Amino acid sequence: MKVGIDSFGCDSGRSGRGSYLVSLINALPETDSVSWELFGPEIDRYTYTENRALPFTSVHLPDSLIMERLWHICSCPSFTKKCSYDAVLYAAGPQILPFRYARPGVVIMNDILSSFLKDEDSGLYKSILIKSLSSADCIIAGSEYVKQDLERCRVRPKRLEVVYSGIDHGIFTPIGKTENTVVDIKPFAIKRPYIIYPSRMHGEAKKHVELIKAFSVFKERTGAPHRLVIAGSEGKYFQSIRNEALSSQYASDIFLTGYFPHENFGDLYRNAEACVFPSVNEGVGLPVMESMASGLPVACSSSGALHEIAGDGAIYFDSDSIDDMASCIERIISDSALRESLVQKGLKKAEEYSWEKTARRTVEILESVCG
Repeated sequence: MKVGIDSFGCDSGRSGRGSYLVSLINALPETDSVSWELFGPEIDRYTYTENRALPFTSVHLPDSLIMERLWHICSCPSFTKKCSYDAVLYAAGPQILPFRYARPGVVIMNDILSSFLKDEDSGLYKSILIKSLSSADCIIAGSEYVKQDLERCRVRPKRLEVVYSGIDHGIFTPIGKTENTVVDIKPFAIKRPYIIYPSRMHGEAKKHVELIKAFSVFKERTGAPHRLVIAGSEGKYFQSIRNEALSSQYASDIFLTGYFPHENFGDLYRNAEACVFPSVNEGVGLPVMESMASGLPVACSSSGALHEIAGDGAIYFDSDSIDDMASCIERIISDSALRESLVQKGLKKAEEYSWEKTARRTVEILESVCG
C-alpha cells in the first residue's frame, strides 16, 4: 500500500497541525506492507523528515492560501492519481482539502468545524468544505467533542472515527527539572517561577487577553513572584495581546516568546509551576496532555474537549470570568496538596496517550479504506 501524506496547511511544523504531523510521522510503523510519501510546498521538504526519512514530492505554488486551495480543488485529484497512491492522508483538517477524492481520502480533524466556519471569510469555500468532508472515506476526529461537532455541522463522511493524539513521553517527562533560578532554553533564558500558556496567538477563542487580565488580578491579590510565559507563534491577534500585556501593571512579568520550537517545550513545561490553558474551542488540547505528562499541574477551560482529554488531571474554570480564572491560578499555585494531587492524576491520565498508539490506529484506518 502506497500512502501519500499532504503537508499543505500545516504551517511548516509551526502550529498544532504541524506538530501533530511531525509526531505522527516519527511514530509510523516501519513495515514492508506500507510505503509513505510526503507531498507539499518545497519549504516542507525537510520539515517532517528530520527523524524519519520519507520520499518527498514538491508541488510548486505561490505562497498563498487561495492558490493552495485552488490547487487542491482543481489539480490534487489528478496529482494523487498520477502518483499512484492507494490512499491519501490529509493532515490540515478544514484548512485545505480537495473537492473530490480520486484516491481514498482520510482527513485528520482536530479543529472545531463550527468555529472554523464562523471565522472563514469565503462563503464558497465553506460550501466546498462541507461537501469535501462529507465525501471523505474517513475522518479521524481528535476527540468525541470534535466528532459531535462534525455531526452537528451535518458532515456525513463514509466513516467517522475518534483517534486521540499521542504524547512523546521521551520529550514530555518530569525527569530533568532544573534547580537553577533561570531556565536556559536557547534562544530564551526564562526566570523562575513562571506559569505557562503554550498557544499560538491567532484567535479570540484562545483567551490570551482574558488570561493576562486574570494573571494581573492574581498578582495583585497575592504578590506572588510568578511570571506568565505565553509561548506560541504570532497570529492576527498578536498586537491586541501585546497591547494588553504592555498595559498591565505587571508587564515586566509577562513574557511573549513568539514561535517556540516544539522539541524544546519539554524543558519549558517541566520547569514551570503550572500550565493555565483558557482556550475555549480546543478539539484536542495537545499542550494540556503534554503538560500533564511533564508532571505539571494544569488549570484549564471547562469548554471544548479539555475535560474529555484531561479528566480529573486538571481543575477547570470559566474562561469568560476573569475572577474565576484568577482564583484557579491562585489555588493551583498556593495549595500544595492540590498541586500534588493534580500532578499524580495528570501523570496517570497521560499514560493513556502515545503516538505509537495513534499511528497504529491511523494505519489500520488507511488499510481499511483501501479495502
